[in-house]
Amino acid sequence: MTSKIICIHSNDTEISKQTKKELLAKLINAGYIVEDELSEKTELLICIGGDGVILDALHRFNFPRVPVIGVNTGHLGFFQEVESHTLDAFIKNYREGRYRLQPLSTVEGIVTFTDGSTIVINALNEIVIRGNNYLASHLELSIDGSFIEKFSGDGLLVATSAGSTAYNYSLGGSIVDPRLDLLQVTPLAPMNTTAYRSFTSSILLPPDLHLDVVPDLTRCEKISIVADGECSVLSNVANIKVGVSDIEVNLLRFETYDFWNKVKTKFL
Repeated sequence: MTSKIICIHSNDTEISKQTKKELLAKLINAGYIVEDELSEKTELLICIGGDGVILDALHRFNFPRVPVIGVNTGHLGFFQEVESHTLDAFIKNYREGRYRLQPLSTVEGIVTFTDGSTIVINALNEIVIRGNNYLASHLELSIDGSFIEKFSGDGLLVATSAGSTAYNYSLGGSIVDPRLDLLQVTPLAPMNTTAYRSFTSSILLPPDLHLDVVPDLTRCEKISIVADGECSVLSNVANIKVGVSDIEVNLLRFETYDFWNKVKTKFL
């Protein structure tokens, strides 16, 4: 029988390094081949650290389709499924197939420049559009081609259901069950004066609609687009089309996983 190949991605904290060393020995003893890089034969990606290490792995490996599981050595660990002291139980449950996959939608931003060229930016949690160097951003917003308003403020955050408990939650956005496929548009410090009127609450969009964002280049030449904490500063942006991506991330979950119990234990 051919051994299964598992990839381990870890951050550099001492507890993560020690956990990786222990997990590596246990996996090899159980008959697995362990590598530091993904290949076409990789069957599982294990991320050791906090939630950030999963996001880092997804961007580093270009949002792989292989199942992903997190071992928590960080603080919150909302995405993480395994605690560092339960490695033996994790390997046993995985070998016996006592798990399921939780598919999570991702968000996609298609950036079109004034010369007609485009780039695509993907994220699991959220895409944030804001003025560079924390300047106020002035953005024309349309939903599925229908003009909504001229927004003025620090910027906009577009979160997936999975990302609703991250930056979106800190901004006062709603917690959304990840089984709901939608996008949440949440304003960052919207201006509401006699000169500017901007929406102040989150907007929920179904997966078949998209948000068009047109920056006012006469007021701000550069736009910052932040995808899961990774910032790109772009000039000459004509339009940003944000919608649900075709890419899904498959988190590996065990039988005891319950989203709302996780919310209760992590936030309440």
